[in-house]
Amino acid sequence: VCVCVRSSSSEMTLKECLDDCMEALDLFLNNHFNESLEKLRPRVNESMYHALIYATVLEMQAMMTFQQDDITNAGNTMKRAQEVCQRFRRKSSTCKNHLCHRCIPCTVLQDENMVSFIKGGIKVRNSYLIYKELHSFIKSHRCLKEPSHVHLEGGIAFGIGAFNLTLSLFPPRILKVLEFAGFSGDKEYGLSLLNDGATGMNLRSMLCALLLLCYYTFLTFILGSGAIFLFFAGRTEEIKGNIDEAVKFFEDGCKAQQTWKQFHHMCYWELMWCFTYKRAWKMAYFYADLLSKESRWSKAMYVYMKAAYLSMLPKDEARPFGEDEVELFRQVPTLKQKIAGKSPPTEKFAIRKARRYKAALPVRLPVPVLEMMYMWNGFSMINKTPELTEGMMQTLVEAERSLLEAPVNEYTVDDRCVIHMLKGLCLKNQGLLQAAEECFNKVCSSEKKIRFDHYLVPNCLVELSLLYIDQGRRDEAIKILHKAKHNYKDYSMESRTQFRVHAALAKLKADPGEDDDTHL
Repeated sequence: VCVCVRSSSSEMTLKECLDDCMEALDLFLNNHFNESLEKLRPRVNESMYHALIYATVLEMQAMMTFQQDDITNAGNTMKRAQEVCQRFRRKSSTCKNHLCHRCIPCTVLQDENMVSFIKGGIKVRNSYLIYKELHSFIKSHRCLKEPSHVHLEGGIAFGIGAFNLTLSLFPPRILKVLEFAGFSGDKEYGLSLLNDGATGMNLRSMLCALLLLCYYTFLTFILGSGAIFLFFAGRTEEIKGNIDEAVKFFEDGCKAQQTWKQFHHMCYWELMWCFTYKRAWKMAYFYADLLSKESRWSKAMYVYMKAAYLSMLPKDEARPFGEDEVELFRQVPTLKQKIAGKSPPTEKFAIRKARRYKAALPVRLPVPVLEMMYMWNGFSMINKTPELTEGMMQTLVEAERSLLEAPVNEYTVDDRCVIHMLKGLCLKNQGLLQAAEECFNKVCSSEKKIRFDHYLVPNCLVELSLLYIDQGRRDEAIKILHKAKHNYKDYSMESRTQFRVHAALAKLKADPGEDDDTHL
């Protein structure tokens, strides 16, 4: 029995506790965030289930806001929830270890030193092993199931499913080390368990559904009327290339609730990119401006994007709010920040690109918006919408013409190579594969002349490999993927590129860890 004090003379049964928590989750999913927390708060010190759900909601808020107060509050709440579980546990406890697992992100964000990281890793491993043991138990004939076991099964499905899905995304060498330590990274198995958890009526079904949504809409679809589901609905349409429909969902997501502004920021970010795909530079600037004023995630990134959008406008066109792109670019390096001890890779990239504006007479970036759009995988978003790709190609042709007419300078080769790579992506979207291949090869042949944008060659090699895969040229694709993997180091967004290499090799079912020099 789960004890939950309702008054001095009455207690809640296990079923009542679980039903009460399910009602709180329903409130949360229908945008009644404060009401959900208010329903849970009175019993967080007396019921492990109320404590768990209350802490989970706060943790979700912290993960979205990245505000130190929210992170600290969520971490402390998780620790208190663990103490509640400790009071009610027998010799072993699923809930306590589930909380250990969920407490790690907030702990890492609060304390950046390596000792805490290692301690957190040990706790995660212990939690994972207990999940595995419980999963074996509930599948055995020794387990006498009761109605409440659906919640236990949902928690186990979420835990093991999340571990397997997350670890499957790691490069193979890291995964081999983790497997040696007792973890497993089977993507299909993880997705299967998460799907089982999401389709059941249990306390963790929401978490399973959200993790699946994150995976399918961000890393490689479930619609509803709640703000967060409207957001994922927008992502679904965006991925399909239905940009106008996506805009409507994101706008509706902003209107659905006013309590958590961080939901709005998520929608603003996607709206910024949607208007980028439509080449509506001023509208995209508007959302970048909102983010720069309201969101604390990466002001350097937001200000860089504001400057980038303004630089896409004709020289004689009035700038919104009288802002000047050169001054904005110069601000970018001063806005650098660290999250969990490190600067976001895209922020580092923006700072590097903005450096050329330090000069008294700066050389303008030719297409900074489209270059950053590539970093966020935007060209794959428009590959099913010919008119959007055609628009991007027009922008690139105009930029190329301006570059050819301008005096040669230290950035000329790099800028031409940026345009060649982006034109190659557009040509690929248009099915002009030979022309796309020529564009990527132009970049690769200019390798020794590139002075600043060293990320271009390894990324063009990845794009070439994907082109070859589409054409059935498997051996050529494998050869240049290994070249991209082994021959280039310390360039912008390197981790992102290495993950793409790993994914492409996995798609070809080649050994990603192969070190055969003949591939180089």
